[in-house]
Amino acid sequence: MKLRSLVITVVVLAVLSAAAYFLQRPVPAPAADTRLGQPLADRAAIEKAAKLRLTDQAKTVTLARQPDGTWRVASYFDLPADFQKLTRFVDDLTDAKIQRLVTTNPDRIARLDFKDTKIELLDSAGKTLWSLTLGKNAETGGGRFVRFDAEQKAYLANLNVWLDAESKNWADSQLLDLKPDDIAAIELPFAAGGPLTVSRAKKEDPWTADKTPAGQKLKPDKISSIVSSLDALRFTDTTDLTEASLAVAKPHSRTFKLTTFDHKTYTIALARKPEEKKLKPPTPSADGKSGPAALGSIVDLAKKTGSAGAEKKTDEKKPLEPEYETIPAGPGFVTIASSDSTAPVNALMQKRAFQVSDYVFTNLPQNAADLFEPAPPPPAPAKPAEKKPGGQPRKP
Repeated sequence: MKLRSLVITVVVLAVLSAAAYFLQRPVPAPAADTRLGQPLADRAAIEKAAKLRLTDQAKTVTLARQPDGTWRVASYFDLPADFQKLTRFVDDLTDAKIQRLVTTNPDRIARLDFKDTKIELLDSAGKTLWSLTLGKNAETGGGRFVRFDAEQKAYLANLNVWLDAESKNWADSQLLDLKPDDIAAIELPFAAGGPLTVSRAKKEDPWTADKTPAGQKLKPDKISSIVSSLDALRFTDTTDLTEASLAVAKPHSRTFKLTTFDHKTYTIALARKPEEKKLKPPTPSADGKSGPAALGSIVDLAKKTGSAGAEKKTDEKKPLEPEYETIPAGPGFVTIASSDSTAPVNALMQKRAFQVSDYVFTNLPQNAADLFEPAPPPPAPAKPAEKKPGGQPRKP
C-alpha cells in the first residue's frame, strides 16, 4: 500500500514538473525577416516586366517594353522613352536596400504617410507582379519608409529617388541624333539671294560655299554654330497636329537640309509666327466717347467761347503719335523628314507636332552675309633679287 502511494506521488510530481517546464520554457526568438539587407527591387523581376507604372498625386506614368527591348511612354502618345532616365531610376531601386522592419502596427503604419505614391511592375496583361508604396522620408538618419503590396508591414530603405509623375518628362526629347563629323553639306534658306549650300569633301576639310562673295570667306565658327543647332534637335513640348498655332506658324517656315557622308538627307522645316507690331486702337475719352463725338455738343462748344462771343485763342496741339503694341512671336515648331524611309523620325512626325526652343531660331543666320567675313589679302609677290655688276645676284 505504501509502495502504491509512493508510485502515485512520483507520477504526480513528474506531471507537475513537465507542466512547469512547459509554462516556463524560453520563448523562441522570432525568425529574422528575409527582406532585411536585400535590394529593394530585384533586377531580374524588372527585366521580366512588360510595364512599369508610377503613380503620385493622382498622376500616372506608364512605360511599356517593346518586342525589340526598347521602352515607350504609353501614357504620352506612345513616344520613345528616355532610356538614360529609365536606367537611372532602375539603378536607384536595385541599389537601395531594406534596412529594417519599422512596424506591423496599423496605427503606426498610418502615421508614415502611405498614400498614392506607388511603383508597380506589370505583365503584358496588366496584372501586377510587384508593387511598392512609398511613405514619407525618415526624419533622422535618412531613407524612406516603404510597403510591399498590401502587407501590414512598414520597412525603412536607404532609397533616395524622385518619382517624376509627368508623362512628358519620360519621353526622349531628342528628335535628331547626328554628330558634327557626320555632316557633309548644309543647305541654308535665305529670303534674299535664295538658298546657299556649304559643304566639305571630308570631315577634316574646311567648309566651302557654292556662292562666296568676292573678297570674302566663310566664318568657320558660324558654320560650327549652325551644325550644333541642327544636328541634335530636341523638343520642348508637343501639341496636336491640328493645333491652330501650328497652322499660323507654317507660312513662316524655313527649310534646311543636312546631307551626311553616307548620303542620307534630313529635311528640317522650322516654323514660327514672327513678332508683330500692331497699331493700338484709339483710346476713348473719359466720358466713353471717341472720334468727333469726343468734342461734345454745340452747347459744350459754346461754353468754350468768350463772354463777348469772341473765340479764345488756344495753342495748337501737335498731332498725337500713333501707338503700337508688340505681339510676341508664337511657339516654334520643327518638322523633320529623312531620306531613309525606315528612320524612326519619319513615323514620329505623324504622331504629334513638336515644339523647339526659341534659341534654335535666334541662333540661325537670317542673312547670307552673316556667314562671311573679309578674306585676308593675298601675300605680296616676292621681289626679284638685284644683280651685282658682272651678272652675280646681289644679296638682299
